[in-house]
Amino acid sequence: MRRYNILRYDLPLHLILLMTNWLPDFVVCIRLRGRLAKPFLKGCGKGFGLGRGVTFYNPSKIVIGDNVYIAKGCWFSAEDDIVIEDEVLFAPYVCIASANHTRLNGSFRFGEPDKGPVVIRKGSWLGAHAVVTKGSILGKGTVLAANSVLIGDSDPQSLYAGLPARKVR
Repeated sequence: MRRYNILRYDLPLHLILLMTNWLPDFVVCIRLRGRLAKPFLKGCGKGFGLGRGVTFYNPSKIVIGDNVYIAKGCWFSAEDDIVIEDEVLFAPYVCIASANHTRLNGSFRFGEPDKGPVVIRKGSWLGAHAVVTKGSILGKGTVLAANSVLIGDSDPQSLYAGLPARKVR
């Protein structure tokens, strides 16, 4: 199954991203890159915009809704499912990780990953360099401020900031 996923999702998506990364981040190019990447994700709605230099690990576990924009340099590590609902905005260099390292024989290198799905609810906005960790849910219409780390769940229609992210308002 892993070999199939690599051939069906990973390699074609990485090839598309490699071939289009030279294009500037103009609206037309962002939409083209999103359209070309769409078939190589588990699911993807209409109006997907994708900036340059975005990395997807296990795209077969990533579902993206309608009218989602992912800016330059974002990183998605989908050891477990990542669900991004409609109208979500990602500023540059956001990191979403649905797993965490564990220790084996005193080393983090070969420990089994500690997995948990990540859900980003409709209308949310993630600021530059924000991080969402495994098992987290970013509430509907919530802003995760720049350089913040979300660990766990957040309330809808709120602003979260800090390390770890706490509700500001």
